[in-house]
Amino acid sequence: MARLPRLSPPNIPQHIIQRGNNRQACFAVPDDFAAYAHWLHEAAEKYSVAIHAWVFMTNHVHLLATPKSHDSISKMMQFIGRHYVRHFNHLYKRSGTLWEGRFKSCVVDAENYLLICQRYIELNPVRAGMVDNPAEYHWSSYHANGLNRPSSLRTAHAEWLRLGKTDQQRAERYRGFFKGHHDAEQFQKIRDSTNMGMALGKDRFKAEIEELTGRRVTPCKRGPTPKNSKNEKSAKGEFLL
Repeated sequence: MARLPRLSPPNIPQHIIQRGNNRQACFAVPDDFAAYAHWLHEAAEKYSVAIHAWVFMTNHVHLLATPKSHDSISKMMQFIGRHYVRHFNHLYKRSGTLWEGRFKSCVVDAENYLLICQRYIELNPVRAGMVDNPAEYHWSSYHANGLNRPSSLRTAHAEWLRLGKTDQQRAERYRGFFKGHHDAEQFQKIRDSTNMGMALGKDRFKAEIEELTGRRVTPCKRGPTPKNSKNEKSAKGEFLL
């Protein structure tokens, strides 16, 4: 069965996940992270992709980016793959694939979900138990978005710019999003939408994307479970297949 073309309309942000094959490590030492960041920056400039947020974990990468054309993201990820995999295989005297097939991605409703998605990305090291605060993790865009530190890789999104009149004020207000309770349901929506290649956002946004692309961007609804099925053993909750 042929794969559907990737959903990637221009000027709409995307959340991207690239995982190591079989969850194997993709980065072993700081120089590996730096090499990936270098080629990500080069590829983003080459193919006109604005990078708003990122985190480089030991065995996977998260990006939040806006492409200028429909194939910008794919070309960027192919460029990084060629250069970084060659670097990694040569350095560690290995061969073969490094990444787990195609990268995962979903389009993001910027007005309602972009900053939530940024926070989800930058909290990855905290959820993984690697640090207590996102500021403690070096390979993350939190230093740019939350601490207002200069970064040639990052392009501030319009939603971040709306947080205040100055960058210092914006960063301070952005840091406020990381305090207190985090909505587990929203974070699960981000995971599900990205893994399934669907749209992350409100119903109106999803309808607009479907009209724009002619593609369904929400999961199919499951039908009702039949009652009194002949194959059902209700006493034990088991099913004969």
